[in-house]
Amino acid sequence: MYETLEVERDDRVGIITLNQPKTLNAISLKMSDEFKTALNALEADAEIRVIVVKGAGGRAFSSGYDIAEEAGGVKYTSASWSERLNHDLEFTLSVWKCKKPTLAAIEGYCLAGGMEFAGMFDIRYCSEDAKFGVVDTRFSTGVATLILPWIVGPQCRELIYTGDIFNAERAEKIGFVTRVFPKETLAVEVVKIAKRMSMVAAECLNWNKKALNQTTEIMGLMSALKAGVDAATLLNSMETPEYQQFDTIKREQGMKAALKWRAEQFKPYE
Repeated sequence: MYETLEVERDDRVGIITLNQPKTLNAISLKMSDEFKTALNALEADAEIRVIVVKGAGGRAFSSGYDIAEEAGGVKYTSASWSERLNHDLEFTLSVWKCKKPTLAAIEGYCLAGGMEFAGMFDIRYCSEDAKFGVVDTRFSTGVATLILPWIVGPQCRELIYTGDIFNAERAEKIGFVTRVFPKETLAVEVVKIAKRMSMVAAECLNWNKKALNQTTEIMGLMSALKAGVDAATLLNSMETPEYQQFDTIKREQGMKAALKWRAEQFKPYE
């Protein structure tokens, strides 16, 4: 039914697997659209009370948006950047707006747009080998879903300004994940937690989520996310010297060469 996802049901728990392991589950336009369709189906299923999302392949939850889609293509304008980034925001907001609790089981890499996506879940759990990072910064592109300040507070500034990759221990310490599990038991443990939640009355789960979301929205979450998209649109449209160099190498020599060039710029200071 889906080209980029797998969907299964385990008692009262719906499980969506991002299934593009060859690209480290990079989020393509196809995947983001299929995900919203799959999520809506599970939300409409009266038998499902809790939804778990994970990544296939064991190497990544998601490496972020599929920037390979841009390689060799038409350059974005300010208008097309706005359209694309608002599309990405609607994708990440889908888990926030889902009336049922959503849990992210994060294994391996969770970077850039993948981390933004994970940040919109009700609860995040990860494996000991998980790696996180707002690496968008190092591409000289904006953060499409600026949810991190709402999760970790002022500590997000260092993470966003540097684009550093950090480990599971730090993710738990700053509150980005609730708990860290051994890699081999992550999926089982998260589904067990989801099943425990699913024993709670559906109405109780739904109204508690609604109240919790509204608490944050009253403080200005949606306005802040919209401001973040506007800032990202302007930044991406500016085409900084760093972005232009990365983009030129990507188009002329390929993504691998562009990523190597980018890594070399930061290597002396790691």
